[in-house]
Amino acid sequence: MNEKNFYVLHKNFLNISLSFDCGQAFRWRVSPDGIITGVAFGKVIKIEERENEAVFYGTDEKEFGDIWAKYLDLGRDYGAICRSFESDRYLRQAVRAYPGIRILRQEPWEALCSFIISQNNNIPRIKGIIERLCETLGDDLGGGFYSFPSPEKVLAAGAEGLAPLRAGFRVKYILDAAAKVCDGTVDFDRIDKSGLEEAAEELKTIKGVGDKVAACALLYGFGKVDALPVDTWVKKILAETYPDGLPACTKGVRGIAQQYLFHYKRMNG
Repeated sequence: MNEKNFYVLHKNFLNISLSFDCGQAFRWRVSPDGIITGVAFGKVIKIEERENEAVFYGTDEKEFGDIWAKYLDLGRDYGAICRSFESDRYLRQAVRAYPGIRILRQEPWEALCSFIISQNNNIPRIKGIIERLCETLGDDLGGGFYSFPSPEKVLAAGAEGLAPLRAGFRVKYILDAAAKVCDGTVDFDRIDKSGLEEAAEELKTIKGVGDKVAACALLYGFGKVDALPVDTWVKKILAETYPDGLPACTKGVRGIAQQYLFHYKRMNG
């Protein structure tokens, strides 16, 4: 590729394509030539992933440090975390089969809204609804890419403005979330500083947000890596493999552990 601005990252315990395609983010595309393209924080980025490095096109060193290093959670020692998981046979299998998964630190509003949309839904349809939401209300970033619309824009659109999303019953939940974020009932700064239980209770004041969606928002939008989203796959894992709860090696990082276990179970049954 011939891009003027780019940044080269030497990878360590990082598989970007796997992290983008393991059920935690919904706005990344892979072209036939293997280039990964997506939008986060109102920025379009193209990534060429190689064996030991990744080239980020359309950014520079400062922006990479301000946005993409945080997005990829590069400040956390996943090497040490994954080595601790080796003490458990099932986690060891998952980490060895799919090394390099990281928890993406997404924008809180986008994570919350995306996982409200994910309820009783499949990944292709989730991606379609989110894409239509961004095309309808987001800013045009060029090249067929759009920013994720703010809660203020979503609220102003109302049910009629969200009709093109074809999101069904989820529209009323999206609008309630937007209203509560806009009026301060749900305060992202407060949630960021709160403990897991208190933060989850605040998110659950939103209509349609239960334990699973709240945990997803906290894990993927606030970097609270001990949050444990329990969906159908994770319920099976807990029932079949960990009836007494996740092992001690996951303490404080249960969200990271479940991401490996979830992807392993989803891909291998």
